Amino acid sequence: MKKGVLLVNLGSPDSTNPKDVKKYLDEFLMDPRVIDLPKWARILLVRGIILNTRPKKSAEAYAKIWWEEGSPLIVLSERLQKKVQERVNVPVALAMRYGSMTLKKGIQELVDQGVTHVKTVPLYPQFAMATTETIDVKVDELVAQFFPGITITRTPAFYHKKDYVKVLSESIKKQLEGLDYEHLLFSYHGVPERHIRKSDITGGNCKMDGKCCFKMGSKQHEFCYRHQCEITTVNVAKYLGLKRGTYSTSFQSRLGFDPWLQPYTDRTIERFGKQGMKKMAIVTPAFVSDCLETLEEIAMEGQEIFHEVGGEEFTTIPCLNDGDDFAQLIANWIEEWRIVSIETAIA
Repeated sequence: MKKGVLLVNLGSPDSTNPKDVKKYLDEFLMDPRVIDLPKWARILLVRGIILNTRPKKSAEAYAKIWWEEGSPLIVLSERLQKKVQERVNVPVALAMRYGSMTLKKGIQELVDQGVTHVKTVPLYPQFAMATTETIDVKVDELVAQFFPGITITRTPAFYHKKDYVKVLSESIKKQLEGLDYEHLLFSYHGVPERHIRKSDITGGNCKMDGKCCFKMGSKQHEFCYRHQCEITTVNVAKYLGLKRGTYSTSFQSRLGFDPWLQPYTDRTIERFGKQGMKKMAIVTPAFVSDCLETLEEIAMEGQEIFHEVGGEEFTTIPCLNDGDDFAQLIANWIEEWRIVSIETAIA
């Protein structure tokens, strides 16, 4: 079988036009693994309420961070794909879960090159219903409907892999060199607490008390987003030699009124400023590519919050983006998969 790789990221509107943003938000928010309500309730909420107000506001936010080449997330993902392709001998395609760069187009690109065995690489270090799982489900649907002869190999969450922790930590270390800061905040994309419970394969062991997150070896951690975020912070802090009390974890981008993972990033930034902190840095390890959530929500809105409550210096650390070390890391994983597949076939 000829092998190929499909890198997958979240996606983006085609432009900052409110109509394009509305189309994108409709696809994104109507995904039952993003807003996990019954379809009738999802339609009422998304198409009856959210899409009547949010597209214009979101379009304005996208306009603040839009590059001349297009969406930062798309541009950075394309650059990463190009660098990975230069480092491996199998076809590498790029797709988005939402938007015009569809998963179907990405798989078709590989099929047109004769690929029959596809390794999907979701560009998410941690597993979540609304990220990795929705990609897996959609890929399965497309293969069953359009590509029945294709074999799929999935890439599990890589938040804890030593080579990834090293690349992430070294990237952060480089940005922190010479920087005078009092606290490093690790901000992860938030999810509703119920998503954590729904992903609990042990059927109820997760107590959402924050304690089991740090107990290693639990079966449920394979799909526990909160655990994987907390351990990412622990591993990076250990690698960097950070002292306890100089770093912490928070969660951003909540939606609606249901309880989401806490502490919330915006309130944490506000609390730091009110407590007299003057200099802080923030990193966003749930994202590998800078996007609306990092460039606008954190770098702009977060900084504004910090300054409003007395903070002075607010440093946002870039994501891994298309860094050479990150591209080489993905290339190494692809090569390992290729070799193991050959050895398995021979055996």
